Order: sequence, then structure tokens, then C-alpha cells
Amino acid sequence: MNRIHTLIETAAQMSPEKMCMEAPNGEKITWNQLWLAVKQAADDLVAQNVKAGDRVVIVSENCAEAVAYFFATSLLDAMAVMVNARLTPIELDRIISHADPSAVVFTTSISDAATEHAQARGADTIPGVSGDVAVLARSGSTPEPVYQEPAEQVALLLYTSGTTGAPKAAMLTHKNLLSAAKAAATLRGIVPTDVVYLALPLSHIFGLIALLSVCFARSSMRLEAGFSVQRLYDALQVDVTVLPAVPQMHAHLFHYARAHDMPQFAGGPLRFVSSGGAPLDPVWKREAEAFYGLPLQNGYGLTECAAGVCATLNELGDPDISVGRPMLDSVLQIDLDANGAHADQGIGEILVGGPQVMKGYFRDPTQTDRALTSEGFFRTGDLGRIDPEGRLHIVGRTKELIIRSGFNVYPVEIEATLTEHPDVIVAGVVGRATDGNEEVLAFVKIDRDSSLDEATLKAFVQERLAPYKRPTRIILAHDLPAAPTGKILKAKLIETFMDQLEEHG
Repeated sequence: MNRIHTLIETAAQMSPEKMCMEAPNGEKITWNQLWLAVKQAADDLVAQNVKAGDRVVIVSENCAEAVAYFFATSLLDAMAVMVNARLTPIELDRIISHADPSAVVFTTSISDAATEHAQARGADTIPGVSGDVAVLARSGSTPEPVYQEPAEQVALLLYTSGTTGAPKAAMLTHKNLLSAAKAAATLRGIVPTDVVYLALPLSHIFGLIALLSVCFARSSMRLEAGFSVQRLYDALQVDVTVLPAVPQMHAHLFHYARAHDMPQFAGGPLRFVSSGGAPLDPVWKREAEAFYGLPLQNGYGLTECAAGVCATLNELGDPDISVGRPMLDSVLQIDLDANGAHADQGIGEILVGGPQVMKGYFRDPTQTDRALTSEGFFRTGDLGRIDPEGRLHIVGRTKELIIRSGFNVYPVEIEATLTEHPDVIVAGVVGRATDGNEEVLAFVKIDRDSSLDEATLKAFVQERLAPYKRPTRIILAHDLPAAPTGKILKAKLIETFMDQLEEHG
């Protein structure tokens, strides 16, 4: 296999009548039906003048249409750009401008947000797999080179934002994605009889690799448009055997089950539970294992490494709180000379090598050179150490990334948005741990004559940032702690304004 769509083609040949997906609307789709849908989606894109080397932005919530168009881009040697429909119009416009796509697909049958985006842009409605989609053709797009080698041909662009606040898209090749799919399926021991619960968004690398692992193993999935604790609870009683989720999903399930007088999981064929996409609190890990009666496997991954870097395969009750050993062909290095390193403790920046590491950032050689070493290792910006058993422990970050409910939040992007308000002089954004998650806190400097308040600024931000990026609190002040150069001292923000933070909970 040298293209990701061959996973679907092979499954359709080997198991044509086997169900591959229960769609969010309840429709059951076989592998053969999905392959036909992929080919139809490819024909639809050709009708919009999509060619090899072009980008196709897919604005979606999870649905069969999003899956079909994702694989259709592979069939055409185009590149999929998976985008969460919940982004604001400003955020979406920024991505479209940077990706320079020849077409934009909106999954209107499942998502009101996608429908609003489509209507605002005058996209044309066409039939999809199990509902309509809207497609917007764009002229003047410049195609990228096409390669036969799967290690060179880019299949997917995923946006991460950059340290400058400008859009930054990781280029993941077919080899990257196929390698990650194999690693995930191998780790979880997925076989054709398994049913994977997939509420993780397909606009996030965790969800996409879960999808590809199902295709690699020719198993089945329950695809959810979004997370619903009741639907998860019900599905676990029926046929779900593999549950990949972020910690918050597990926590919601525990609370829901207890509210229904079920302190422990009972019934159903669940055999493998994993957590990723966000830090895993040790207390939650013990709570999860007590609830499921199964070991909760932890993991570590990044968009630039096609999600899978490390994962655990622990026995029930193992107190290990590491993120595990390298997955399949991943290789780790610890840079003890990096910023924030403690060489005497074996702590340094985590560098990742192997077939899952991205090709680079789309049309951004400067950022690519900063992120990749001459040997092809990716500089994660995370600090860690490797214990004597070869397990990786994450101990901090060299960068300011906030992980909120499994989503990456970049402070510089929020700071840039806040300073668009004419009354905001400067802004500083930090994360704070809270109940197994991280919340986003913003601190802004305003003029003494300004009447701007928190509610007004929150309303301003709401129009410009997706919900998971919006600050929980915005503290307005006439002065922020700063160095002599004027640079905000972010390490002192929470301490300085603790009274105001606690005043409103």
C-alpha cells in the first residue's frame, strides 16, 4: 500500500459486505459502500477541477461524508485539509487563505456550523454518502509537486498555529499516516471483529489515526458527530470493544454512570481503553481503572508525528504514570542541552524520529528548519526523561502550548486576537491546571481611561475564536508584571492577580 485510500479499496475487496461504520445518523455502511462513496466523492471533486497536488479543505463534524472526501483526496493525489466546523469565520478564512485550496467541502448534513460557513460563502449543494454536502470551487490555486513515493507525497495538512500566531500546517505524508495506522492497530491489538467508538474529531490527529487504524485492521467503528456521554454509555452496553478518548470523556462517563447508580462498568464486550490528547491525572487513572475493571492505557503523541509516539501496555493496577515506550518504529532522543533541560536528572527536550514524523510545515521552510533536525528528528518542545525501563515521562514544556480538553491551544493566537480590540494595549495568555484539564487565562493591559470590561471583551473574542480557545477568565489591568524590556513576565501573572481570579471562582 502506498496511498491511504488503498486501505478502503483493500477492505472492500476482502470484506465487501462487512459493516465498517455506523454513521452518526444510525446508517450502517459496508466497506464496499464506503469504497463506492469514496470514488463518487473523487468524481465530485474532479467536477470541481480538483487535480493532483491541489488542497481540499474539508469543514466538518464527524460523519460519513467527511470520511469519504478525506479518502477521495488520496485517490486524486490531492491533499486533505481537515478543519473543525466550529471554527469562527475569521479562523476559517485564515486557513483557506494559507492552504490555497482548489475546493472547500462543507458537511452540511450533520453540522449547523458547517452549513452556516457554506451559506456565507455561497457553496453549491450536492448529494453525499448519507446526506448532502456543499462544495465551493476556487480558481487560481497553485498545485504542489506530486511524488510516487509514499514518504514524499503529502496526504494531509493539519493546522497547529505557530509561535508567531500565523497559520502553520503540518504536512503528513501517506507513509506517515500508514505507519501511524499500523502502530495504533498493533498497539491495541485491533482485529476485524472489533468495534471502535470514535467520537474524537476527525479534524484532530488523534481521531484521524483512530479512523485509519480501523481501516488498517478492517474492523468496524461507531462514528459520532460529537461527544455524548449518554450515547457512549449506551454503546458500551452493546458492541464497543475499543475506546480511545481524552481524559475528559472518561470523567464525564464516570459521573454519568454514578448518577445512574452504576459505580462500576458492567456488561458489554469492552476490552481496551486508552487515554490521549491531554495530560492524564494519576487520580483519574485510578478512578478509570476502578470503573472499567480494565487497565487505562496512556499515550503521547503530536500532530507533527501523526499522533503516535509512545503508549503504555500496562496490567490492571500498575501504578506507572509514564506515557509508555516508543510505538512500533518510533525513536526517542533526549536533548540535554535544550532550554529548560536538567542534564543531571536526565531531563531534556524530547526529540522524535521514525516513519511517523512529518515532512515539514506547508510552504514554511523557516519553521520546518526550526522544528526538524538534520537527522529528521522532530523537536517536540516538551521536556521529558526516560526511566530505566525505557518509559517516557513528560515533565514540562519548553513552549507555551496549552492542552484544553484534548485540543492544542496556542497562547500567541489568543493574544493576537485580544490585541485586535482597540482598548487592549498588550495581552498575556497562560494555562492553568484544573480538574485534570487546563483552562485558558488571559491578562490584558488597558488604558486608565478605558471603560472596557471582561464581559465585553469575552463577547469580542467569541466572534473570533473557537470555543475551546476562549479564555475562561480575562483579567483587565492598568499594568502587568513585565521585565525592563517591557516583555510580560508570564510566570508571575497568576500569582499577581490571584485575588481577582479567586474572586469569581
